[in-house]
Amino acid sequence: MSGFVEKPEPVEVPGLVHVHTGKVRDLYRDENGDLVMVATDRMSAYDWVLPTEIPDKGRILTQLSLWWFDRLTDLVPHHVLSAEPPTGAPADWAGRTLVCRALDMVPVECVARGYLTGSGLAEYEQTRTVCGLALPEGLVDGSELPSPIFTPATKAAVGEHDENVSYEEVARQVSAETAAQLRQTTLAVYGRARDIARDRGIVLADTKFEFGFADEELVLADEVLTPDSSRFWPADEWQPGRPQASFDKQFVRDWLSSPASGWDRKGELPPPELPQDIVERTRAKYVEAYERLTGMSWG
Repeated sequence: MSGFVEKPEPVEVPGLVHVHTGKVRDLYRDENGDLVMVATDRMSAYDWVLPTEIPDKGRILTQLSLWWFDRLTDLVPHHVLSAEPPTGAPADWAGRTLVCRALDMVPVECVARGYLTGSGLAEYEQTRTVCGLALPEGLVDGSELPSPIFTPATKAAVGEHDENVSYEEVARQVSAETAAQLRQTTLAVYGRARDIARDRGIVLADTKFEFGFADEELVLADEVLTPDSSRFWPADEWQPGRPQASFDKQFVRDWLSSPASGWDRKGELPPPELPQDIVERTRAKYVEAYERLTGMSWG
């Protein structure tokens, strides 16, 4: 059992039609047929959307995505038309809203990995492969790969796991031509972002992108290169062979899986409210990621 502890009701705004409530984002369609994407402060972990929010999280994700989109436009166009909330929207939507082109979305999570960890590490330990790609012997948690790899996944509904799939399966689903374009673009964007992050003392271990088509043009969509969609590690603390310090929701995961939470991940009950110190430390990590990457002060 997983999903929302308590699914929120969509906000009613004149001229907008509610389309979808995601783990973090609420999606609407306006009268022009464009999509209005609102990043909330919701936090998800272990396939649950938690009952406690992280203040400013949605704004940080939105502003960081905009910063990255500006640095990637020569590689791939993006879907953002405006960052201004629609007329009549709640004041709280400021800074967390993107008006975007409606795209024909590709039903694949496009994951790039430059380092071995997470589900990739688990597969490697069993088969010495990740998504069917053979890797050298001797790699450990946090090892840098000989070169970045494209490891796609299926897109899952709220409360379900994304599942890694082979490149051949992607080609079967979306055509060989589209699969090749997704792989090439994913690795190009990852390479650009990895180098930018490295210059700022951050290791971009892996990240996931979503793409869609506008007519026949591939377009980068959703959020991009945030702590929710990427693993960022402080470069001066990177040490292969152990779990890495990270700029993400690790404080939340660690607390939920500790005896302090009293929660059984495999049980029937939903996760509890987060303690205030976990909320504050998690927010601080998101703020630090934003400030170190952009070089700008938050707030």
